[in-house]
Amino acid sequence: MPSARDLGLEIGSLPPGPLNAITDVEGVAVGQVTLSAGAVQTGVTAILPHGGSLFREKLPAAVRVFNGFGKSIGFVQIEELGTLESPLILTNTLSVGTAAEALVGYMLAQNPEIGAATGTVNPVVLECNDGAWLNDIRGLHVKSGHVAEALAAAVPGSFAQGAVGAGTGMSAYGLKGGIGSASRLIRISGQDYRLGALVLSNMGRLQDLCVAGRALGSLISERMKQEASPPEQGSIIVILATDAPLSDRQLRRLAGRAGAGIARTGSHFGSGSGDIALAFSTAQRIPHSQPKESLLQLSQVHEDGLDPLFCAVIESTEEAILNSMLQATATAGREGRSRASLADFPDLLVAR
Repeated sequence: MPSARDLGLEIGSLPPGPLNAITDVEGVAVGQVTLSAGAVQTGVTAILPHGGSLFREKLPAAVRVFNGFGKSIGFVQIEELGTLESPLILTNTLSVGTAAEALVGYMLAQNPEIGAATGTVNPVVLECNDGAWLNDIRGLHVKSGHVAEALAAAVPGSFAQGAVGAGTGMSAYGLKGGIGSASRLIRISGQDYRLGALVLSNMGRLQDLCVAGRALGSLISERMKQEASPPEQGSIIVILATDAPLSDRQLRRLAGRAGAGIARTGSHFGSGSGDIALAFSTAQRIPHSQPKESLLQLSQVHEDGLDPLFCAVIESTEEAILNSMLQATATAGREGRSRASLADFPDLLVAR
């Protein structure tokens, strides 16, 4: 399936990374398990922020909640300490508990000191509801083994997008949503940095859809002979990774700019929507064990140097959402329901 750039849709002015994906940030890996058979349209997406032990070598991180109609876990400790100490798991709403248990098991196997010689671990699981249209979410089809499989499959480099992993059963703007990614290259004070976004898109009303600044939702709605869209009750998860040295406070500022990228595609963060961004930096690692001198020296970009990163967040988030829809194949699910792909309307997507 085509990406936005395959169709000549270039978002913003900053150049993309070589892969135009979150894995352009060195060390970041993505693994996925897709469950797609009839009424079962769901899955798991795992993101490993670096290749070492995240528990022993934590990363600065922050969360921004735009609308809190969601059931993700792990945010309280991130808000308090400003660090990330586990991989990130994306799945459907009712599988959060299963995913958390599997992630804890993964962390215990890697770190025998957890819960014994030191404290416990903060697993982070993020979700969207794929049961609103395509998936039999009540069937609880995601099992612990699927989470373990996604974690084991996580590797750097290119990965599938669209109706895969956690995005298998998701809908966006009344069309097929799912997993999407994009990246940007930034230069700050003579230094080159990368920023990547990965989204799990499951939000929006068709009549509101904008593609590269063009209001196409009403045109697609007419083509599909649909009446007005129902109230927005979906969700979107945005994961941001960068190799720029940033504090957790600065990462919270970055995460806030993801909202602008979401809004550019037409979402108004409806009352029943769970819209969340999580940002982390791979530039510096924070040891779990207290150093002898009890002093950490961490670098950070000056506040006045953040603007290129803000632009990168907005551009990559917007493009990642479009990629999640364009690279998703039309999908049939439970009760004979289906979602068309945005790529099914190529004549409307060509800029005039």
